[in-house]
Amino acid sequence: MRCNSNFRNGAVLLAVSMLLFTACHRSDNPPLSADDNGGYASDASRIEFATDDAISIADAAGATFNGAFMRTTHTTYMGVCATVGYDTSATDVTHTLSIYFGNTDCVCLDGRKRQGYINVTYTGEYSDSGQQHIISFDNYYVNDNQLSGTIVTMRVDTTVTGDWYYKVQVNDTLNVSQYPLNSQITAWEGNLERRWITGFTTGDRGDDAFSISGSATLTRGNGDVFTFAIATPLQVALNCNFVESGVVDVSSVAGARRLDYGTGNCDQYANLYIGTTPYAITLAQ
Repeated sequence: MRCNSNFRNGAVLLAVSMLLFTACHRSDNPPLSADDNGGYASDASRIEFATDDAISIADAAGATFNGAFMRTTHTTYMGVCATVGYDTSATDVTHTLSIYFGNTDCVCLDGRKRQGYINVTYTGEYSDSGQQHIISFDNYYVNDNQLSGTIVTMRVDTTVTGDWYYKVQVNDTLNVSQYPLNSQITAWEGNLERRWITGFTTGDRGDDAFSISGSATLTRGNGDVFTFAIATPLQVALNCNFVESGVVDVSSVAGARRLDYGTGNCDQYANLYIGTTPYAITLAQ
């Protein structure tokens, strides 16, 4: 009987020890969902880059002499890919500016592949303050991602030289899949403010960077919806495929999140906070 008692006591001690060991080594952080683990963070980074890139291309085509500059010297900006067309109607009617990259992929000076049309409609002179520009797309792709929908921009005068300040209404989509049966469409809708913070005096798109504030709603390809309120302005540089910095408060049916894209390095890493718990996530291109 003493042997059986000792055996039972030993078994109890072993079970307690195993429970204590498991408790000490169990992570208090639950695994991230597919949405949290880089999902909406990647989607927002990709579509915001594509949006700003399209606005920048439109500006390069239309900023000087209503398109004449990029029409005659566009190899400096986009390489031989871009053909810029502009109507010559009077200044009091609607103008159309079309940037065409061909119907097959063409590698531009920035190393990105593009095809299709970016179209811009406006009245007056392109660079007029308070001028509304409506940017739309016709089978337009950048690096095999199709950008559709509309972007409406309005330049606002400032007293600071070179501080180009835009009000931007986004209602565009980005499809990162070329297969119709496997579409991965991200929708981006909201009101943003866009400041051109570097590169506005050089004529080189490669050193352009923008500061983005405001709010927008992101709808992922799986149908999940996220509200983005930008707490610290996002920095988007045209020579980087990722949002470089900025903080976003994200809300959804899953609860509140805080998304931190970093402090200015061009990398694919970000931090997601659920409450006070940080999670390191990797952004997809």
